[in-house]
Amino acid sequence: MECQLRHLKRDSITLNNNPSLASIIRTPQMFLAFGFGSGLSPFAPGTMGTLVAALLWVCLAELSLISYLVFISLSGIFGVYLCGSAAKKLGVHDHAGIVWDEFVGLWIAMIALPFEWHYLVLGVVLFRFFDIVKPWPISWIDKNVGGGFGIMVDDVVAGVATGVTIQLLIVFEWV
Repeated sequence: MECQLRHLKRDSITLNNNPSLASIIRTPQMFLAFGFGSGLSPFAPGTMGTLVAALLWVCLAELSLISYLVFISLSGIFGVYLCGSAAKKLGVHDHAGIVWDEFVGLWIAMIALPFEWHYLVLGVVLFRFFDIVKPWPISWIDKNVGGGFGIMVDDVVAGVATGVTIQLLIVFEWV
């Protein structure tokens, strides 16, 4: 019964679960969890969050590799708390509007890539593919790991899959 209720909560989004821009601005934690408001998009909030993350990556790409890795690590650790707390406040396990996990997932995908537009477009498209289609093990993680860690880790794995795919495309000179 508990398992069924958990899935019901995960999949049910009612007006009570959808915060307004005014309500998320009042709470910095919700504002970050909702990707500076991008997660409030009525159309494809995960994609909108990824696009905002891509804009931020333009600045992050200037960091040294060590600084970039530290930033992503801290963002991921903070994201476990942030996403878990936002989900608890909304009463929904992985509300579509919580997009901090998309931010971190894309930033992982873009590790060690130079700032070039074709890499950015490829990273966004491949990351959205892995995040939406959820091939194994991403689908298993999404269904079986709960809390803030569960919200974050499927996107972390999608980011790793994207990053590995891009690196393979580079090695075989397909991009």
